[in-house]
Amino acid sequence: MSALYGTYARSDLAFERGEGMRLYDQHGRDYLDFHSGIAVNALGHGDQHIVTALKSAADKVWHTSNVFTIPEQERLGQRLVDATFADSVFFTNSGAEALECAIKTARHYFWAKGETDRYEIIAFTGSFHGRTMGTIAAGGNPSYLEGFGPPMPGFKHTKPGDLEAVKALITPQTCAILIETVQGEGGVTAMTTEFMQGLRALCDQHGMLLILDEVQCGYGRTGRFFAFEWAGITPDIVAVAKAIGGGFPLGACLAKGEVAASMVPGTHGSTYGGNPLATAVGNAVLDRILAPGFIDHVNQMGQKLAWHLQQLAQKYPDYVLELRGKGLLAGIKITPPVRDFVARLRDDHRMLAIGAGDNVLRLIPPLIVTEAEIEEAMAKLGAAFDAIEAETASVPAVG
Repeated sequence: MSALYGTYARSDLAFERGEGMRLYDQHGRDYLDFHSGIAVNALGHGDQHIVTALKSAADKVWHTSNVFTIPEQERLGQRLVDATFADSVFFTNSGAEALECAIKTARHYFWAKGETDRYEIIAFTGSFHGRTMGTIAAGGNPSYLEGFGPPMPGFKHTKPGDLEAVKALITPQTCAILIETVQGEGGVTAMTTEFMQGLRALCDQHGMLLILDEVQCGYGRTGRFFAFEWAGITPDIVAVAKAIGGGFPLGACLAKGEVAASMVPGTHGSTYGGNPLATAVGNAVLDRILAPGFIDHVNQMGQKLAWHLQQLAQKYPDYVLELRGKGLLAGIKITPPVRDFVARLRDDHRMLAIGAGDNVLRLIPPLIVTEAEIEEAMAKLGAAFDAIEAETASVPAVG
């Protein structure tokens, strides 16, 4: 019996150490990691630059408070501003907290302008924005809302991809549109350039803000620093987490200066967000992500992964129904139950992957992945499909 909440359907598998693309269990067996702690371990396991930064910071100051200036936080914030569309940054501990900050920032921006009735946000079915009361309301998934009382008001939902449906939801109370540039949990659906540009145009037309959730798809994963860059647009607010800390709890809400300006002392806060230890690690991660050639490598590997997945789909048309995603956030809609297939990959082929909505297998390798490791993953996927085919063939026909 575990003393922990039973909120996770945990495997008994436990890992003792990691190195690069591999995790090693308590018996010394190695596993190919195409899970990355759900897109967190962007630099793989045991990256020495991050380890050194963490050890150095641990010998100095772990935590103070945001009532004091934190030099590593100031430096990381400025570097993110220099590298992105943003003028201001608020640091958090997680993606859900980054989204909470984004929602509060958008609503407070209009309140401060005297438009106190503008608080509604248009969001999309298939989204996942976190597990707080605010973010499950924003996501709108009935299964996540069930049992927690009435959802927080102020969110309207429609299916992504339909601009006319979005237009129909706009009222004088609408303050923003919130969307994942590439949906992760919902089924690895990448938004089209045309749809993203259309959302930006609607926001401009109606004086609304465009909030992007790039917690999973940002920070280089698609082959650009942010996934929205592929559409050639500029958002007003972006939430980021997961990869930003490379495994250390860290998130951030990035915003344009005029949007963030109303968030004055007392409007928001965080005890741990952006503390010295977290931002020292964050700076070390950013060193690697912004290093010359790093994101180019991610883009190349994303193209390689897409090509190899196409070959896999052609070889196993009975099992692979659709390929989705962008860059190194890939989805495979399969016919076998995805939860069982994930377990098969883990237990029989020592490969880690994760499911997503709509029976999609999600592949999220660390951004340091090589083509040889992509080919190894494809071989393991093929072996799993072959095993299912052999098992099916061995079942006696009924009647």
